[in-house]
Amino acid sequence: MQDQSKTNKVKRIRPETLEFIILYNQLRGKAFNGNAQLAEVLGFNSPASITEIIKSRQNIDPDKLQIFKDKYRDFLNDAKSATNTQPQSASFEGIPMYEVVATASGVEVYKDINDSTPIGHMNFPGIEDCDFALPVWGHSMYPYLENGCWVALKVIHDNKILPGEVYYIEWGDYRMYKRLLAGDNEDEVIAHSDNTTELIGDRLKYAPFIIKKQDIKKLCLVKDIHKKHNH
Repeated sequence: MQDQSKTNKVKRIRPETLEFIILYNQLRGKAFNGNAQLAEVLGFNSPASITEIIKSRQNIDPDKLQIFKDKYRDFLNDAKSATNTQPQSASFEGIPMYEVVATASGVEVYKDINDSTPIGHMNFPGIEDCDFALPVWGHSMYPYLENGCWVALKVIHDNKILPGEVYYIEWGDYRMYKRLLAGDNEDEVIAHSDNTTELIGDRLKYAPFIIKKQDIKKLCLVKDIHKKHNH
């Protein structure tokens, strides 16, 4: 009953809130030093308002997101430039691509890649530090991840999670893509699906749920997306 009550506290997170969480984590300590400074910039009465948004308990107003982006535009441009100017190794042949399939029930569960052999290699600028690529099955992360597209993944060996980013995760018997948000407790994360339009009755088809960090067996950051072409 306790876990169910926590899940019911999770609101439907709007896209601008997810964008703010990602940018917040990228710029914290660089563009601003803490929530008190940021709250003053955005016109909040208390730093607690920032905390509520970062914890996914409150959505940010689109106007305040625009203020944030306008205020720290130079920092955002610097981050993009640093990403685009990473040197590419001439000997890089690509990362292995594993063709894995969904279960017959349609649940987003993947076979262990250790039991598979690569079907080829993915090679384009920006994925040199990735470890392997997997396809996407299902619609829970639409529109960010489309069914049938391929993603380049980087294994996070220390299991350190950057809230707001999308990960491929394995825990228990489950393997899937989810956007991980900060939980109410330090030992938990909220597995959020970007697809908040599909409903069953009046409930979200892909409702958020809580995962204990200690239960995560593999954590891989989604670094790049190669969408399928429609011919």
